[in-house]
Amino acid sequence: MRPLSSPRALRLRSWAARRLLPRRVRVRLTLLYGLLFVASGAVLLGITYVLVNRPNGIYIYRRPVIDGPASPGDGLHVYPDGQLPSNVDPIAETQRQQALEQHAAEMHHLLVQSGIALAIMSVIAIGLGWLVAGRVLRPLRTMTSTIQRISARNVHERLAVEGPGDELKDLADTVDGLLSRLESALDSHKRFVANAAHELRTPLTVEHALLEESLIDRDATVDSFRSNFERLLDLSRQQARLLESLLTLSSSERGLDHQEPLNLSEVADQVVDGRRRDAQTRGLRLEATIGTADIWGDGALVERLLANLLDNALDYNVPDGWVQIFTGVQNGRCVVRVANTGPEIPPDRVARLFEPFQRLDRVAGDGHHGLGLSIVRSIATAHGATLIARARPRGGLAVEVSFPPRTAGLPAPTPIPVSLSDPLS
Repeated sequence: MRPLSSPRALRLRSWAARRLLPRRVRVRLTLLYGLLFVASGAVLLGITYVLVNRPNGIYIYRRPVIDGPASPGDGLHVYPDGQLPSNVDPIAETQRQQALEQHAAEMHHLLVQSGIALAIMSVIAIGLGWLVAGRVLRPLRTMTSTIQRISARNVHERLAVEGPGDELKDLADTVDGLLSRLESALDSHKRFVANAAHELRTPLTVEHALLEESLIDRDATVDSFRSNFERLLDLSRQQARLLESLLTLSSSERGLDHQEPLNLSEVADQVVDGRRRDAQTRGLRLEATIGTADIWGDGALVERLLANLLDNALDYNVPDGWVQIFTGVQNGRCVVRVANTGPEIPPDRVARLFEPFQRLDRVAGDGHHGLGLSIVRSIATAHGATLIARARPRGGLAVEVSFPPRTAGLPAPTPIPVSLSDPLS
């Protein structure tokens, strides 16, 4: 015999539940209300029957008065039920039996009439249960029909349920919050697609113009061809960097495929060593304070995060400026901080730097695609890190990324939202 908890038995119960239970919630609620009323009515009927049918424990007997002088035994006598004296008149015993039969008949009549009343009230209760279930489910039907009408074209609509703060109101507010997040995500996706199309269309247009110029110029020389080909190669390299950045951004937003133990100091040393010559060429001081900080993460993505922060600090700087990088542990968190001199940035526009293809006042022909800091934000989110950025008072930017520490072999926690504010020192 198979146990009741076997997979076959569980599948059988699941199939029976799907087949036997009504599919509509209103029908199930109506049956539930009706069953509860029938059960409660049956219990009430049973209690009433037991209380009424309970013996009272006494029997009152009136001894008949015989002609002649009264004796002390004449009149009313009270005896315990079932304990009548043997000298009681047979007529009295007959009366007692008749009384018991009449009581039994009355109890039977009471039981039958109560059963009929219970049956009638059960039908009424089922009808009332149907109405009450419909009234209870009416807000859900309204919300369902509204949600079914919402699509990408009218995602701005909301349920906006009014009423007391009950569970249905909480559900409607939760759905409205989800719709708000979906609207923001769709708007961001539309902007991203439009910006990506613009970024890809611009070099393609230039490439087409260069190729057309080479074909229609009858006086073209080898030097002009070489110059055009060099520009085409440069445009091709820019498109390759753009596609690589888009792939990195997509992979980091998808989350981490694997995690490994990392030391931020080792990654930072490699990134800093690879950019010291570039800093010297630009006439910038690169100051590094590298301390040990152990985290869980994707080594390639963390290296890309540090590289993008340093590249951004080097590219958008001023002559004789400086770049500072710090790694270490502060307040129980593993911190990477990059600060640099540079043009003044309005504080209210710092958050815009971390959106894809956003360059503030810079133009699209400067060789940058505006994806560096957006990749930093995406990688930080994937690692459950907190990102804080602020505009420096005398120009430039300061960015701090705070990772969860590596403890007891546990992976990084669930990613948390990135905040862009200015509590940096």
